[in-house]
Amino acid sequence: MQLLVPFASTLTDGCRHTIADLQLPQLARLLARLAPSTRIGTDEASLTPPHERALADALGWQGADGCLPWAARLAGDDGIAGIGDAPWGLLTPVHWQVSAEGVTLVDPDALALAEDESRALLGAVRHLFESEGWRVQWGAPLRWYASHESLRDLPCAALDRAIGRAVDEWMRPGPRLALVRRLQSEVQMLLYQAPVNDAREARRALTVNSFWLHGCGAAQPTAGAAPQVDARLRSPALAGDWAAWAEAWRALDAGPIAALLRRAESGERVALTLCGERHAQRFEPAAAQGLWTRFTRGLRAPPLAQVLEAL
Repeated sequence: MQLLVPFASTLTDGCRHTIADLQLPQLARLLARLAPSTRIGTDEASLTPPHERALADALGWQGADGCLPWAARLAGDDGIAGIGDAPWGLLTPVHWQVSAEGVTLVDPDALALAEDESRALLGAVRHLFESEGWRVQWGAPLRWYASHESLRDLPCAALDRAIGRAVDEWMRPGPRLALVRRLQSEVQMLLYQAPVNDAREARRALTVNSFWLHGCGAAQPTAGAAPQVDARLRSPALAGDWAAWAEAWRALDAGPIAALLRRAESGERVALTLCGERHAQRFEPAAAQGLWTRFTRGLRAPPLAQVLEAL
């Protein structure tokens, strides 16, 4: 069994302070039985966060930074017909928050966007994309899809990189992204006067005023087994709610981590991948390790806080 945990830590002061007091006994016992193996990632400026890269590696995918074809995979899951070998991109409807400090991207989950609202909003802007030769499809309230040759191997920052941050930092310059920026501007103007947004504003809900393009590329075959992904740490981490993040970690420790530990103790081969902002670290049984090896490694295992802060 393989378990992958995104947002096991972040680089914020709030997270580091929380980690210092975090007690995760099942995780500590599990890591004492396992050895660090594959480590992937570079730094917090990469377009692809470590948890996405680790999952892509498990699936046997190839792709440069920011060029993993999540849109094509999710479009297939959403029942979009005719995926083929054409390049696809995810157009996530979002709210850009404007302040004196700049423009930041609010977590799309905070929109609580209903299906009818999402369909109406896509209908209001569809012609902008189709006028550029893009094929646009609705998949889910927060998943619109576009297909066009310009999206092939187009480097884009993952949504998880941009949430809560200045959008300009994650819109890298380039001729192919110039069209995306123009479309974002035109979409903003159309959505400003959309009746759906008028109704949302009247009830003090966040409006949809832009989109975020990510996950571009053509579908790739799956060559490996996908690990179980437990994303319960994601929302509190992105919101900077460290009390909720710690509570989610304790629930994860008592649930899936404890279950993985029991499997390891029964002799089953298990693997755990913990992902932060810079790295994803895989842990698995060392080859031919005996009882004494496991015991002595447990004695010299680094403190849990050190493991998490190194991600």
